Parts: sequence; structure tokens; C-alpha cells
Amino acid sequence: MKIGIIVAMGKELNLLLPLIENHSTITINDIAYHTGKMGNHDITAMQCGIGKVNAAIGTLTLIENFHPDLVINTGVAGGAGNAAGILDVVVAERIAYHDVWCGPGTEWGDAAGCPRFFESVKELTALPCLQGNEKIKHGLICSGDIFISKAEEVERIRSLYTDVLAVDMESASIAQVCYLKNVMFFCMRVISDTPGGDDNIAQYENFWEDAPRHTFDALTQVISSI
Repeated sequence: MKIGIIVAMGKELNLLLPLIENHSTITINDIAYHTGKMGNHDITAMQCGIGKVNAAIGTLTLIENFHPDLVINTGVAGGAGNAAGILDVVVAERIAYHDVWCGPGTEWGDAAGCPRFFESVKELTALPCLQGNEKIKHGLICSGDIFISKAEEVERIRSLYTDVLAVDMESASIAQVCYLKNVMFFCMRVISDTPGGDDNIAQYENFWEDAPRHTFDALTQVISSI
């Protein structure tokens, strides 16, 4: 299978690249795409950059040039004060925007021509390696173009999506491009901080001192199970 893996930041990419065998790099649209193998699968990995536009451009370029059967988005996310705590892995069964509204007659989160909720492919969210582990949560991730750091920002998102587990800045736009291009999508993120909690910026910065390698261990398990 051809699999694309997308992360937003260089720190995440640095954890991912050692997992790829026979690594080579090609640059398209000023974006570096890292190709190689993970197990029996052909991998193309990339760092899209932070935010929805960067994520969408990177995803579309990936799909049009490397033709993956599946796109996986992984990396870090902020907690939303529900069941997922720091260093928990959130498997996104559903993904939505928290900063999109297209006007009367639409629901908050509806992107034009798309459903309110995008979904990870169910065959992957149901994999045995992602079940029965208290550090792996399943649920909703919401995306928007803001680093969520204040309690009132979290509460606004929870007023729209009461069951949200995590927030990020890329996954919904990656999911939307995959939806529009009819490519399977899967998202799995690790919680780096709790927005609105005490010193969540410090939590985020210190998080990288204990880099979340278990997230990429989980990614390896997922890919080896496909």
C-alpha cells in the first residue's frame, strides 16, 4: 500500500524519519517529501507546516504527485479538558472545524460542500493494537487556525462540540482534502498540553523534553497491522 504521513512541525518530523527505511527526499512546491519503506508499505512523509492552508497545500501536493491509498496525520494536539490527558494518544474517529461557519442554513463546522464531521477510516480506528490501552482514547478532534491556550477558548469549542477530546491546527483541513480527492484518511495525535490549565505554554514546551516517541510507536503498530 502507498501511505502518506503528514506532520506539522520539524520536531515531529525528526521523530518520524528514523522509522523510514531507504529514505530519499524530493522537493515539490518548496515542500520536502521523504520517501521510503515502513514494513511492506511505500511511505511518503512530509512536514506541512502549521495551520490549515499549509496543511491543505501539502496534502493536495502529496496526493497529486505520490497518489497514496491512505493519508495518515499524526503529531501533537492540545487537550480539551475531557477524557484525554497529557501523553495520551487520541485516535480521531471524527474530525471537525471549530472556526468555520458558512452562514444561515448551515451548522457550525460545515465546510462548503462537505459534511460537518470528517471520519478516519473505520478499519484503522478498530485495529486491535489501538484497543484496550488506557493511554489511547478514541473520539473527536477539532481544528482551527489558532493555538488554543485560554480556558475561554476551550469552553467556546466545547460549547460547539461537547465531546471534543483534542484541538489542533491541521487535521480537519487534511481530512477535507482527502474527502474531496476520495483518499482514505486516518488521524492519531498525542496530547501535549491542557489549554486553559496552569502554565499550559510551559507544558507544551517541556513536553518536547520527553518527546512522545510512544505516539510514533503506535503509528508503527498501525502501519504493521495494515
